[in-house]
Amino acid sequence: MIQAPETPARSAEHLLRWYPKDWRLRYGDEFAELLTSELSERPRSWRRSVDVAWHGLMTRLTKTGLAGQIVEGNDQARAGLASFGCALAVFLGFGIAIWSQLTIGWQWSQPSAEGTTMAEAVMSVMLLIFVMLTAIAALPIAWHILVRFLRREGGGLVRPSLLFVVGATVLIIGSRHFGNGWPGTGGHPWAHQGLVPGGLAAFTWASTLSVSSYWVHPGALAAFPPAEIAWMVVSPLAMTCVVVGAAKTVRRLELSRRVLRYEGRLASIAVVVMIGFLGGSGLWVIDGGPGPRNLFHAGAIDVAGLTAMAMALAVAYRAISRARRSGLLLPPG
Repeated sequence: MIQAPETPARSAEHLLRWYPKDWRLRYGDEFAELLTSELSERPRSWRRSVDVAWHGLMTRLTKTGLAGQIVEGNDQARAGLASFGCALAVFLGFGIAIWSQLTIGWQWSQPSAEGTTMAEAVMSVMLLIFVMLTAIAALPIAWHILVRFLRREGGGLVRPSLLFVVGATVLIIGSRHFGNGWPGTGGHPWAHQGLVPGGLAAFTWASTLSVSSYWVHPGALAAFPPAEIAWMVVSPLAMTCVVVGAAKTVRRLELSRRVLRYEGRLASIAVVVMIGFLGGSGLWVIDGGPGPRNLFHAGAIDVAGLTAMAMALAVAYRAISRARRSGLLLPPG
């Protein structure tokens, strides 16, 4: 069957998808008419396609607070904080996977390289700080959400809150269940083995089980239990639900200047902690060595993880910097 050539209107509709939905609802009809007219006169132009795609992506980035003109007001600050949270989630996803890999070897043997020992200590301390920062950052957000629902003004928060709760529930239950298969169980005791609690290490290992080089080795992956493979597929989806739900909730909350400044300060501290964690991870990959029985070997997946973490750190720094430059996260005066 011969497919009919695409009409200019259809081509214009496809190009418009580069722009976010709310922009299309506001300006889409007018822009579609202009595109359709131009496509009728000149059906093929790679420069036009690239130009539309570029401006569409820039419009999407402007909504996230990462590009475009910096404006004073809640929108810039909330967008920056939401984007920072997403970047932090990506950073921790890869970072915790690297840390979990290191803790498995730590359970079985003392590292032979100082780089590995220092990396484990630095990363563990940074993770503890992350947990503390997350807890104190979540309190005012949770309070504002509760107040909105008690006042029956939480209509716009129902879906993102539900998305967050469902994702978190699946992630917690699944990580608890599959954590029972943690490879660090039964490790030989040595002086500093208790640096990382086994239960915490098992939980984090299970939650980041999907960050694995086994995806490019189908033969080895096929030897995994079917339930574990299913979890490796489901857990990233659950994490995505948590991150997207949290980001959308923050974007839709009307937070005071005081709360925004508070969250901005915590985010700035978190950037410093991210740098420390990345430094610890890099120390292991660069100077750690394979260690006894190759327990501390750093592979290509770890190098890729470090690269992703560095990119996420750059995005997080840009997001919080732009939010602060909007003036809303700075102290008055």
